[in-house]
Amino acid sequence: MPRSKRARVVHESKTAKKSHKEQTRRLYANIRECVEKYDHLFVFGVDNMRNTYLKDVRTEFADSRLFFGKTKVMAVALGHNPESEAAPNLHKLSPLLSGAVGLLFTSRDPESVLSYFDTFRPLDFARAGTVSTRSFTIPNGLVYSRAGEIPTADDEPISHTIEPELRKLGVPTRLVKGKVMLELTDDQEGYPVCREGEVLDSRQTTLLKMFGVASAEFRVDLKAYWTRDTGDVKFLESQGGMEVDGQ
Repeated sequence: MPRSKRARVVHESKTAKKSHKEQTRRLYANIRECVEKYDHLFVFGVDNMRNTYLKDVRTEFADSRLFFGKTKVMAVALGHNPESEAAPNLHKLSPLLSGAVGLLFTSRDPESVLSYFDTFRPLDFARAGTVSTRSFTIPNGLVYSRAGEIPTADDEPISHTIEPELRKLGVPTRLVKGKVMLELTDDQEGYPVCREGEVLDSRQTTLLKMFGVASAEFRVDLKAYWTRDTGDVKFLESQGGMEVDGQ
């Protein structure tokens, strides 16, 4: 087959892609460096992962260093035993590095770190596959934009343009003189979108978002922390905030 004579664009500058091994070595080296630089190391887990809120944490701790992901590499960097650990007692943290967990290196006082994450719990819209933390029902009659989540006096009827989408999502609505009405039988007080404790599907999460119901709590769970000067490891229990000495 003859070679094409069409003009081709030839890029003279090429950007070398970072190999997986190079990224692994860099992560390992960065963690080892942080062990020597910062006073404390926290291991944390994340519930209802959202990149937006994780960025907020990075911004708040701009004077610190946060690593998230690649738990096996992080565990190797800390060490699996006293012979391979980066500093005394760090190997005790390695068993915690599985799942959605990360490392926070900081020189801030541990109590201030614990206090910050205890109050940092922003709400967001739930995703399909998560467990509902609450029940939500659309009241019978005229459908409002927040569906009873706020007083009717502070709310407004939902736009008629949304009514076809509601019907597609299984909500028994109809237009009456340009207003969206939910009409059920007399023994039904409203249309149940979800119940607390059930696994949500995409239809339910779409309806929750349409009515502004944010039920997923982004939470950083601090599991343990290590202090460089003493080598002490404190394991933190989620319930009650009790501390157990890990020495």
